[in-house]
Amino acid sequence: MSVLEKDRIRQAVREVYGRAAETGCCGSSCCSGPAPNLSHTMGYTTEEMAAVPDGANLGLGCGNPQAIAALKTGEIVLDLGSGAGFDSFLAARQVGESGKVIGVDMTPEMLSKAPSNAANNGYHNVEFRLGEIENLPVADNSVDVILSNCVINLSPDKSRVFVEAFRVLKPGGRLAISDIVATAELPKHIRHDIALHAGCVAGASQISELESMLRAAGFEHIQISPKEESKALIRTWTPEAAVADYIVSATIEAVKPAR
Repeated sequence: MSVLEKDRIRQAVREVYGRAAETGCCGSSCCSGPAPNLSHTMGYTTEEMAAVPDGANLGLGCGNPQAIAALKTGEIVLDLGSGAGFDSFLAARQVGESGKVIGVDMTPEMLSKAPSNAANNGYHNVEFRLGEIENLPVADNSVDVILSNCVINLSPDKSRVFVEAFRVLKPGGRLAISDIVATAELPKHIRHDIALHAGCVAGASQISELESMLRAAGFEHIQISPKEESKALIRTWTPEAAVADYIVSATIEAVKPAR
């Protein structure tokens, strides 16, 4: 993929999610209903949805990375594509005041919304930074856990995302990701549809490709688990394109070697 094509994808994604920050509805396939209903379908509890500040949950995910993260008090967590802060705020509750959460997002409108949510609701252990997940504004070997929810599929350079994730994780640090993966080769008309890319469809990689990227970055104990039940939700995204025939939500786990 050329540099121009990558920039075109990033700009399309930035516009869609900038609009979501301002209006609460991005119009893309992966945010096609009321946020609480979508979040419950994705595996969040009623208690979790009620615990975050108003406006933090925009219903933009495709799973619940908190469910596999096993966060501990005092840990430092990095949330890739943190949006309005939904997963960041949930993580902050789990790591406590002795821990810290860093959210990174490339959308200025989200980076206007999320810090306001934090400041207005007393989240002193959460910080939001403007940046691309392919070039993280985070120091080497500095975080214990990386969360991400339906964001890496949007990147036009996923291998670079995993290299950066490996760099910033401490030895023994871990990935806890919910994302969209391809279960079959996407047809050309879907793969080249910029709207479907911004809608969490066209950028999905196959599981074998993701495993190869993670291994090349240096990760071990790689586990990618498709969630077949997610197809019911995915079918509502773009019914005319029958995208559920090609993609599914999955959890992605991996560990940076402790040595």
